[in-house]
Amino acid sequence: MAVSSSPSSSPAPDPDVRLDTARLRVLAHPMRLNVLALLRLRGPATATRVAEALDITPGSASYHLRRLAAGGLIAEVPERGAGRERWWRAVHRQSVHEPAEESVEQRAAGRAYAQAVAQAAAERLRRAADEVPALPPEWYAAGVYADFALRLAPDEVERLRAELFAVVDRYRRDPADAPPGAAPVTLQLQAFPVPGTTEPGPDSA
Repeated sequence: MAVSSSPSSSPAPDPDVRLDTARLRVLAHPMRLNVLALLRLRGPATATRVAEALDITPGSASYHLRRLAAGGLIAEVPERGAGRERWWRAVHRQSVHEPAEESVEQRAAGRAYAQAVAQAAAERLRRAADEVPALPPEWYAAGVYADFALRLAPDEVERLRAELFAVVDRYRRDPADAPPGAAPVTLQLQAFPVPGTTEPGPDSA
């Protein structure tokens, strides 16, 4: 199961970053993941703008931004700053973690990161649900909130994931190449056993 945070809709110097143990620990926080996703989707922002977008305090936004910067996941944009105002941008298009390739030392951090990714996705979906009543008609008609019940083995889930990721890759483009009327779109893809249907594994605490 690969776990990735939200892809960027703006160009970045490095397309992907494979998460090491230190970065997994930095990102094992749902709000920090949402801060990073915001920078990737909307472009550079200050702590004040991040706070307004995510409904948190500027102090909390500043803390998460500093932690992301310390992990090398975002960088300051000095040419946009004025006085004490600091602008931040994402350094990578997306974060990639492959649990099947984890070292023994990464297992705990990897599971904490995966849990935070799921929690962050749930929070973004909640905020999107709050906006459904006010969506423009064309976006209301185009939006998808789907849930499919399948019975699959782990290797089948891996094949399904690879096929779906290949489709997503065909739609990735720089903002300059987007058609008229395009907007940043979050596509959430989750595949997991129905809670309560599997036995705990040997790595679970």
